[in-house]
Amino acid sequence: MCGIVGILGKGPVAGDLIEALKRLEYRGYDSAGVATLENGRIVRVRASGKLKNLEEKLATEKLSGAAGIGHTRWATHGKPTESNAHPHASDKVVVVHNGIIENFRELREELQGRGHRFASETDSEVVAHLVSDGLKAGATPQDAVAATLKRLKGAFALAFLFEGENDLLIGARRGSPLAVGWGEEGVYLGSDALALAPFANSIAYLDEGDWVVLRRESSEFHNADDAIVERRRQPLQAGSFLVEKGNFRHFMAKEIFEQPEVIGRTLAHYLDLAEGVVRLPFDFSFDPARLSRVTISACGTAFYAGLVARYWLERFARLSVDIDIASEFRYRDPPLPDDGLMIVVSQSGETADTLAALRYAKQHNQHTLAIVNVDTSTIARESDIVARTLAGPEIGVASTKAFTCQLAVFACLALALGRARGVLTREQERELVAELIATPGQMAEELNREAQIEPVARDVARATSSLYLGRGPSFPLAMEGALKLKELSYIHAEGYAAGELKHGPIALIDYAMPVIVLAPPDASLEKTVSNLQEVAARGGHLILIGPPSARTAAAAELAGYVEVAENVSGPFAALVYAAPVQLLAYHVAVFMGKDVDQPRNLAKSVTVE
Repeated sequence: MCGIVGILGKGPVAGDLIEALKRLEYRGYDSAGVATLENGRIVRVRASGKLKNLEEKLATEKLSGAAGIGHTRWATHGKPTESNAHPHASDKVVVVHNGIIENFRELREELQGRGHRFASETDSEVVAHLVSDGLKAGATPQDAVAATLKRLKGAFALAFLFEGENDLLIGARRGSPLAVGWGEEGVYLGSDALALAPFANSIAYLDEGDWVVLRRESSEFHNADDAIVERRRQPLQAGSFLVEKGNFRHFMAKEIFEQPEVIGRTLAHYLDLAEGVVRLPFDFSFDPARLSRVTISACGTAFYAGLVARYWLERFARLSVDIDIASEFRYRDPPLPDDGLMIVVSQSGETADTLAALRYAKQHNQHTLAIVNVDTSTIARESDIVARTLAGPEIGVASTKAFTCQLAVFACLALALGRARGVLTREQERELVAELIATPGQMAEELNREAQIEPVARDVARATSSLYLGRGPSFPLAMEGALKLKELSYIHAEGYAAGELKHGPIALIDYAMPVIVLAPPDASLEKTVSNLQEVAARGGHLILIGPPSARTAAAAELAGYVEVAENVSGPFAALVYAAPVQLLAYHVAVFMGKDVDQPRNLAKSVTVE
């Protein structure tokens, strides 16, 4: 997760920009930079590597401007070089950017056709050029930014500074967080409250789609439709829970809404976004063409991530996949083939049963790959290959962003293996990578539908038991949804393959038990709708999560409906459908007054068998 800071101060701001960026180092980065207005002129100082490298350069530059922006960059488009470091500039505007601009290639080609020349390999630079175009056409900075935002696709946060505008800072967010802070020495913009805590005494968060025009004596918030709106301003004290939770009641909610950002960051680590292909940050320690089988072992939510991944590995890499719960795996004493790959999945990298499964695999001469969120963990150290999820710290015990980042890594791995094994052509790979790149933006859109979920959650909260149904990759997601509901609300829930409904679970159907159906518009939608109608025919309490086409096809009375956009389809839809599934469990628990972040009897990391 890149870090953004902006300051309109009363004196030189370069030192405060660096101080704020240091508080964002926990997000990870590989280059950094600042830009200030020096006598109305934009001056940029950038450096690859750590902030100390930037500080050394600033020691000779002696910036004195009272308006500036800063950035720590995690490389996505282009290598972590100084030329790719932020801020990026074009004529009279300079910008810092967090996230992914999905349609940057089309925009860049259009701009190049109009004579624009680009100095970096990044997607971010197109934003500066688009705003510059607006300025040249006579638009005000505010109007140029508003017009540019409407042309961008993806999940992002942005901050703009303009030449000759010493009292103007503009910020915008779509999917990635951004906050405004006010203090005695100025007004501030930052990726999170932690960066602003030393300087600001009050704070307000931009809502999804917002953009804000900041001056030293005024702040004007606009929503996605450009209408002027009010955003709640609240006290900020360094070290308070507010700094950690931001504008959310619970860590879990914050982590759910961080998913577009961390999924984007994870995908950027495994994809060459400029070329639209997979570019793994490691080399295989084996010949993928000789793999005979993949074995996956994990616990809890990570196990369900593996179940989703099985569909991808079999489809895209044509590999036979065996998957088992880690606590059962080695007690089966399973035979493992020569040239087999064991993939273990653990958020903490310390899960005792998963570690035991890894060691069993190593004893049986398997190649080993660990998907973990902590690359210094025991499982990481003992595996041949480590694939980090880059989800960042997850405080809520019930996993959310770690789960979807595990899915993102698995998707990239499946495509890489498919290409290496000659299953996928380069064109097929690019089409699938384009679908993956779209998921952070799609996730942000679904999170923006949160208001739909609250009334459905109140309904589910009255139940004592519930069923989740899905087909294909939605089947493991149904099991994950049931697990989330059990973990958070203590309501009994089970996830089933929808095709198994007639083989037992249909006996449980009545008006009092919610049946939650996941119905993305894929090849199995018609059959999923058929199962939904079977429930309706028996007076079932139906809740549908899917696109309008699924609702229309269902032709049944629904007790609840959560809309998902029609374009969320294809093999990676499970990544996006995870959002409403998580939000449903969260809001049920909140309505029931449960301890969302620390459910009873549960621990974040299970380090004993």
